[in-house]
Amino acid sequence: MRDTRESRLLLVLLIAIAFALITVDIRGGEASPVEGARRAAAAVFGPVEKGVAGAVDPIGNAIAAVKDSGTRHNRVSELEHENAALKAKLGSDDRNRSKVRQLDSLLKTAGAGQYGIKGAQVIAIGAAQGFSWTVTIDAGANDGIQRDMTVLNGDGLVGRVTTVGPNTATVLLANDPDFTVGTRMERTDELGFASGQGDRPLRVQLLNGKAKVRAGDRLVTFGSQGDKPFVPGVPVGRVVRVDPSGGDLTRTVYVQPYVGFTKLDIVGVVVQAPRNDPRDDVLPPKPEKPKPTPTVTVTATPSDMPTGPAGTQQ
Repeated sequence: MRDTRESRLLLVLLIAIAFALITVDIRGGEASPVEGARRAAAAVFGPVEKGVAGAVDPIGNAIAAVKDSGTRHNRVSELEHENAALKAKLGSDDRNRSKVRQLDSLLKTAGAGQYGIKGAQVIAIGAAQGFSWTVTIDAGANDGIQRDMTVLNGDGLVGRVTTVGPNTATVLLANDPDFTVGTRMERTDELGFASGQGDRPLRVQLLNGKAKVRAGDRLVTFGSQGDKPFVPGVPVGRVVRVDPSGGDLTRTVYVQPYVGFTKLDIVGVVVQAPRNDPRDDVLPPKPEKPKPTPTVTVTATPSDMPTGPAGTQQ
C-alpha cells in the first residue's frame, strides 16, 4: 500500500477503533461485548499455539524460568519493602512514645507551676547565620498565642515568643545572645540576669557581688511585671562555674541550662500565668547523695592462728 492521504486516514481510523475496543473490553470485564470473539479466537488458534509451544518447549521452559526468576525477584523486593515499612512503622512508634514521654513531662512541669499552657511542636529552626537561635512552632494567634509569652518544656525554660502568625509563631531561644531573663537562686534567693551564649553555658550577672555561690546551685526565672515575657518559677539551669568576685559590684556565674536546645520537639506556651509564684516547686528533685558503704575489718588474734603437732603456733 502506497503512503497516501487515504492510507493514513485508514490507519488512524483502525487505531481509533482498536483503542475503542480495548476501552470497552477493559470496562466490560467478564461481561465485555468482545468476550465472545476472544473465546472464538482462542478456540481457533489454541491448538495451533499448543503445537507451536510443544515444538519449542525447551525455549518456552527457559522463558518461563526467566519469568519465574523475575517473579521471585519481585517477591524479594516486595518483602524488602515490607520490612523497610515495618521498620519505619516501628520507628514511628518509637517516635510517638518519645512524644508521649515529652508531653507527660511537660504536663507535670506545668502542673507543678500551675501554668496554663498551649502545647505545640517545633516544626522549623531559624537560620544559623548571625548567631541567632530561634525555632518555629505550630501554634499561633488562632491558638491564643501572643508576643512575649514564656515557652517551656518538661525540662525548663525554652525561650519567649517574638513573632506571631495565624497558625505559627517564632520563639527566641534562651541561649541566644540577644536573650536576657531575670533569675533567682534556689538556695540564697540571690537575683541576677542570665544571657545566652549559643552552645556555651548561660552567663549570669548576680546583682550582689559578694553573693555566696557554688557549683550545683540552681536557678529559676524571677518573673516579669505582668508575667510578660516571663512567668516566675521556671527552671533555668544549674551553676557549673563561678568567677572570682574581685571586688566588683556584680558577680558572674555560668549556668548549664536544663533544656537541650538542639533537640527541641514538644513545647508549651504559657497562656495563663500562675496565681502565685511557685518559687522552687518546679525544680526537679535533687539527686540523692550516695551513702557510704560500711566496711568491716577482721583482725586475726593469736588464738585464731593454727597450731602445729606439738601445740606450737605456726
